[in-house]
Amino acid sequence: MTKKKIILASASPRRKELMMQAGYEFEIQVSHKEEVYTSTEPSEIVKELALLKAKDVAQMNEKSNLIVIGADTVVAYDGLILGKPESEEDAFRMIQNFQGDKHQVYTGVAILSYDSDGNETVVNHAVKTDVYVNAMSDEEIWKYIYSDNVKDKAGSYGIQSGFAIHIEKIEGDYFNVVGLPISYVYNELKRIEGE
Repeated sequence: MTKKKIILASASPRRKELMMQAGYEFEIQVSHKEEVYTSTEPSEIVKELALLKAKDVAQMNEKSNLIVIGADTVVAYDGLILGKPESEEDAFRMIQNFQGDKHQVYTGVAILSYDSDGNETVVNHAVKTDVYVNAMSDEEIWKYIYSDNVKDKAGSYGIQSGFAIHIEKIEGDYFNVVGLPISYVYNELKRIEGE
């Protein structure tokens, strides 16, 4: 069997690091397609966006013995999606809302696999993790915001950063919150390679 070329359709340094830790050889190509979706549920939105990114990058390549992995992560609280904050005040509002409570992190993973004839197989799945955040004072929220680059983080925080001290527990895949459920990706790629 020919080992397929793997492309990660993401500019995220965290996703790149997780793929490298898993031992994959891969290239990075980023989709610049506008992120438009029609779904309303967070789990469906991330699947839609992950697939959009993967399909866009697949179009840029010869579709033979190729795997393209697209991913999209959102933070949701009370059914509302919390994107990347537009300002420090916006970040403060987000964290203030979910401190002392739980919220969800969803990552959609779309894996497009092409055989030697260019036939496509699509796997598109969303992984959900519940994150419980301790009660935080306004002072603690501002201290965190000033200590980290929150503007590039969905929900205004990174679990692998200084925000870790405020997380009581998680239920689900930790690496999903980082940005890529690597165990899920590994098992899917293993299954695809075995076909």
